Amino acid sequence: MIKEEIKKALQNANLSEALTRFSEAYAVSRRKAYEGLDFEEIRDKIASVKAYVAEHLDDVVQTFIKSAKANGAKVFYTKNPDEVRKYIIDLAKKNNVKSIVKSKSMATEEIHLNKYLKEEGIEVNETDLGEWIIQLAGQRPSHMVLPAIHLTRYDVSDVFTKKVEPIEPDIAQMVKFARKHLRRKFLAADMGITGANIAIAETGTLVLFTNEGNARLTMALPKIHVAVVGVEKLVAKFEDIFPIIRALPRSATAQLITSYISFVNKPYIHIDGSQKEFHIILLDNNRSSIARDPVFKQTIQCIRCASCLNVCPVFRLIGGHVFGKVYTGGIGTILTAWTEGLKASKDIQGLCIQCGNCVKVCPGKIDIPELILEIRKRLAKEEGLNFKTKAIYSVVNNRKLFHSLLRTASKLQKPFEKSGFIRHLPFFLSELTEKRSLPAIAEIPFRDRFNKIEQPKSDKKAIFFAGCLIDFAYPEIGEALIKLLNRAGIEVIFPEEQTCCGAPARYSGVMEVAANNSKQNIEALLSKEADYIISACPTCTVALKKQFIKDLKEQNYSIEIIKKAEKLSEKVKDTSELINRLIKEGKIKFKTAPELSYTYHDPCHLIRTLGIYKEPRESLTTSGMKLIEMFESDTCCGMGGSYSLKFPEISGTILKRKLENIKKTETNLVCTDCPGCVMQIRGGVDKERLSIQVKHSLEVLADRLKED
Repeated sequence: MIKEEIKKALQNANLSEALTRFSEAYAVSRRKAYEGLDFEEIRDKIASVKAYVAEHLDDVVQTFIKSAKANGAKVFYTKNPDEVRKYIIDLAKKNNVKSIVKSKSMATEEIHLNKYLKEEGIEVNETDLGEWIIQLAGQRPSHMVLPAIHLTRYDVSDVFTKKVEPIEPDIAQMVKFARKHLRRKFLAADMGITGANIAIAETGTLVLFTNEGNARLTMALPKIHVAVVGVEKLVAKFEDIFPIIRALPRSATAQLITSYISFVNKPYIHIDGSQKEFHIILLDNNRSSIARDPVFKQTIQCIRCASCLNVCPVFRLIGGHVFGKVYTGGIGTILTAWTEGLKASKDIQGLCIQCGNCVKVCPGKIDIPELILEIRKRLAKEEGLNFKTKAIYSVVNNRKLFHSLLRTASKLQKPFEKSGFIRHLPFFLSELTEKRSLPAIAEIPFRDRFNKIEQPKSDKKAIFFAGCLIDFAYPEIGEALIKLLNRAGIEVIFPEEQTCCGAPARYSGVMEVAANNSKQNIEALLSKEADYIISACPTCTVALKKQFIKDLKEQNYSIEIIKKAEKLSEKVKDTSELINRLIKEGKIKFKTAPELSYTYHDPCHLIRTLGIYKEPRESLTTSGMKLIEMFESDTCCGMGGSYSLKFPEISGTILKRKLENIKKTETNLVCTDCPGCVMQIRGGVDKERLSIQVKHSLEVLADRLKED
């Protein structure tokens, strides 16, 4: 089912064009919107005030109820969506409500309120322009802030023509058309329903951000105003709203401020002079369970800006109708798991490529990729593994068997291998080589070559963790590293007992295998004494530095092995960082050689998880290379480890965009510091028959070393 939905979305040119145009414009506009502000300081404050709510949710809820009631509001708090719907329907029937207008509210989308109201014969009209379009089209929102972003003006014109009256696909005309028709709805409505962006417990105040003014009309014109508010919108004090006011419009739509910010304390006075009824419904629907969960409680820090969607390379290809349910994208996956149940997120959680692009822009400092990994872990634990998955990971869990199979595969690949690539695979595997060629497994792996490399003896030593790709696909990267470190007076050690870093199992939620890989590697790498433990793969570096400790703790390994993991972590360096330092210290020098132009692709784990950006560029420039920056150099190449095998159609489409950006630089060399990115981009270059070399930075630097 999900595969068919992906295929359909990828074939929708209008969808990807609309989302890509917005994503590109958003990145530029957001940077400008935050100029002069300290984003890190703002997000620290937001995370702090919202974390306080998570820790004290019951108290904050009760404070809000008391304050709002003192202001004259009728407040109803419930954990059950059914009770919200019943409350509103009963209220409508009691007051003979025939027509309702609604401003944009994700909480009412969450409980499918419109459907239930219509079943009771009550007319409901969305008044946010995007929501109204979606309602007329019979669709659900594809984006939490921009619900109709997936539709072109021609689509909208067609919807209006079929559902209301004929209108030309002219944006200005369609806006006037909507205003004219919606004004009639406002004037005829008996009840207005809104959500809220913030609810202040101290004062019982609701705060609403809008650009169209429709929320104010929804609150002011009908005789009854009902606000449905998720308890995650609560803050404790009035002063807590200011960082959110600064961040929400900038992060959501890259505006400095929205057109309207409304503060609602007391019931409005109706135009006939009577006092309106003002009802506030506080909806829990498992939010208190989220707040109590030690891992997921950070989800309460979400301010529903959807900036994570705006920078997601997967979302901009397939949109929210595939990547999400009521709530969309990465954060939507997490919210779905809690509001609809863990199993409801089963298909969509796999769509996250774990690039981490969302983490750097989230004003609530939510680690969305990490929480999605937690969903995978819990799904794997709750549902178990199928036979195929068990078989795969039983192999990865056995180092000798795993390596023996890779050696066997290097022999069996001969009918498909040509010039170092596998360009075609038979039958159901053909999709894997549709948009990129795969690397052939090296005839002689790095572990067999290592002992034949002559190295000068030195007191300075580095233990090299090669990772699967360097060991069995790209041994030349390992050889380049040894050449560079030897020149700096460092002897390299390669413990043969090392195995997979556990990333495939870890990112699939199979934590017992990941933890066992961690334990095996800790014992192998600490069997020798050295000054450094180094990796030339950022994914492996992250595993060595951070994940091993986490894996072992989660799987309740002994304190002894956890302390060993911590000891190992202290010595870990990514080669891009270490080599740069050695160059600056004058221990690695380069020959005078013709200046060569190159462009650089930033691996996701290197730039975002490890925070390494300038070092590899500095090293290459020092060696006499000229950098031509590509557009979106830090955007994922689509590799994502096993993601490219699970979703080759998405992976290949992301790769295609990366190749287009490379071609626009007019260079014939791409450097990167991740063997996975080398595999992905080099495979794409080969498939398109481009005259471009793709190399790990270590290979380029080793070639330009000054002669002894």
